[in-house]
Amino acid sequence: MPFIDLYLQPVPSPEQAGTLARGITDAMVEVAEKRRDLTSVRIADARAACWTIGGESCPGATAYLDVKITAGSNSREEKAALLRRLHRLLVDTLGELAEASYIVIHELPADAWGYAGRSQASRAAER
Repeated sequence: MPFIDLYLQPVPSPEQAGTLARGITDAMVEVAEKRRDLTSVRIADARAACWTIGGESCPGATAYLDVKITAGSNSREEKAALLRRLHRLLVDTLGELAEASYIVIHELPADAWGYAGRSQASRAAER
């Protein structure tokens, strides 16, 4: 049940946003073996005036992709493959990005993370 936040500068076109949302979801399903029906992607624009690199306004395109998953649900190799695939998707869709564009995978404890009012830990205990 991943939740993904993608912040972009400049604002993506509707076509780019759709391509990114589908591509991120596909990567989570195909690489990280997550359920498509529980994968949420939110794409937000970050105004250039509010995003700096090295203390200066961003000179071009940049991205911050924040992925939240349950701790221990993916191997080191799967996470590395996911980072590569997501970076490639961003570059293929948006063009070259500032070097200081980041993808972060947050692994959250199963007892502190859930959906529909129940934690991942409680769901796992029922299996």
